[in-house]
Amino acid sequence: MKAGKLDRKITISRETETETETVDRYGTAASTWTPIVTVAAQRVTMSTDEFLAASGERTETAIVFRIRHRADVTLSDRVIFEGQAFDLVEIKEIGRREGLELRCEARR
Repeated sequence: MKAGKLDRKITISRETETETETVDRYGTAASTWTPIVTVAAQRVTMSTDEFLAASGERTETAIVFRIRHRADVTLSDRVIFEGQAFDLVEIKEIGRREGLELRCEARR
């Protein structure tokens, strides 16, 4: 993975529960999204086949990022890019722990 292609910055956030004093009226602990890391990323455009397959089936905004390999990224995390939050829907390993491809959809 060439460093020159990693020309975007994304923040990976994880949902964490706040202190026990903060509960809603139903007794559920409130949670917040805490940034865990900001990394350099490459924004990848979809291939023609992916674009045609997704054109009539989806209304969400989909985006793909490539980053250097990290063992701590999970599907329960989310990506913040240019002020917009994206849910992680797929994480694919590139090579042998060389990088990760993060497929994301815009939060509704």
